[in-house]
Amino acid sequence: MALLGLNGSGKSTLLKHISGVMLPDSGTVRTRGRVAGLIEVGAGFHHDLSGRDNVYLNGAILGMTEQEVNDRFDAIVEFAEIGEFIDTEVRFYSSGMYLRLAFSVAVHTDPEVFLIDEILAVGDEPFQRKCIDKIQELAERGKTLVVVSHDLDLVSRICARGVLLQHGNVLFDGPISEAVSRLRS
Repeated sequence: MALLGLNGSGKSTLLKHISGVMLPDSGTVRTRGRVAGLIEVGAGFHHDLSGRDNVYLNGAILGMTEQEVNDRFDAIVEFAEIGEFIDTEVRFYSSGMYLRLAFSVAVHTDPEVFLIDEILAVGDEPFQRKCIDKIQELAERGKTLVVVSHDLDLVSRICARGVLLQHGNVLFDGPISEAVSRLRS
């Protein structure tokens, strides 16, 4: 599902509510299963720790046990393509390195609900393609994806449903093609 709308429409705020980062003033947000994703680059990372330590820290924040992180550690580092820097403090990472490691940890938690907020705009093109392939793999495995992006071609490729928001209100909820058409008009 894509959350669409102009800046200030409430897309990122809604993702923060779904993730539990923010609590609604009224009403409830219900999720089933593990929720993970990328709402902000480096969220849950500690600048003074190495990439290795941050994999364990971020994995724990996202609900993984130490054994789960141990079992998936090599796959996380391999996917992130930062092997030689894994023991470097993340304060020395570029934003692209942050993105690679944060995305890799998040997708390796094997979440039932995966949240993505405009985060793919940070990575280089080959890594963006790799991330999109991984996102499509999650969708094919029946995972719930909630994507916020201004890249309408991207959301049209990876999402079936679109929710168009304006000032926190739902204007449309239906097929992605119609949601994109409404946003463009």
